[in-house]
Amino acid sequence: MKLALATRNRGKVREMAAILAPLKIEVLSLDNYPDFPEVEEDGMTFLENAVKKALVTARATGEIALADDSGLEVDCLDGRPGVHSARFAGEPKDDCANNEKLLALMVDVPPERRTARFRCAIAVATPGGEVHTAEGTCEGVIIGEARGSGGFGYDSLFYLPGYGKTFAELDPAIKNKISHRGRALAGAPGILAELSCRRG
Repeated sequence: MKLALATRNRGKVREMAAILAPLKIEVLSLDNYPDFPEVEEDGMTFLENAVKKALVTARATGEIALADDSGLEVDCLDGRPGVHSARFAGEPKDDCANNEKLLALMVDVPPERRTARFRCAIAVATPGGEVHTAEGTCEGVIIGEARGSGGFGYDSLFYLPGYGKTFAELDPAIKNKISHRGRALAGAPGILAELSCRRG
């Protein structure tokens, strides 16, 4: 079975491939389809964006597709950056600029008000238009300076008090188990196994 991931983000591809490894399926990304157009993420929620990306990818590739949309919600910023997490600092996407903007907005925020969460919605779609969805969250706080060299996006600023580390400092295997993406993808093996059986 082949599974087309609706992303070119290599960090996401690595994480998803590791989480889905037990299924022993061939995981592809949009890099395998160089002519695939960029899908505009114009939904109001992570779930709307994930469903749209999964459906477009499944129909264009002819394969079962898995899409995620995820981002950071900071309580003192009224849930921002939210669905705009990837382009928080504007175009083009730039993780460093996004982190700098976040830190600048929170420079005077006391520790007790720096609560935040990562949220992820996933959608699995077939070329025929069948869609299955799941969501996951991970709670943490935003620290005042970057720590760690792993991960991507806001990982170096997202601190988990229970582990005493940021996402960027965590062992990838641990991160994949507790992260928003790991939790959202927890239901994917069952969904994909069922779809694979039906296709086979």
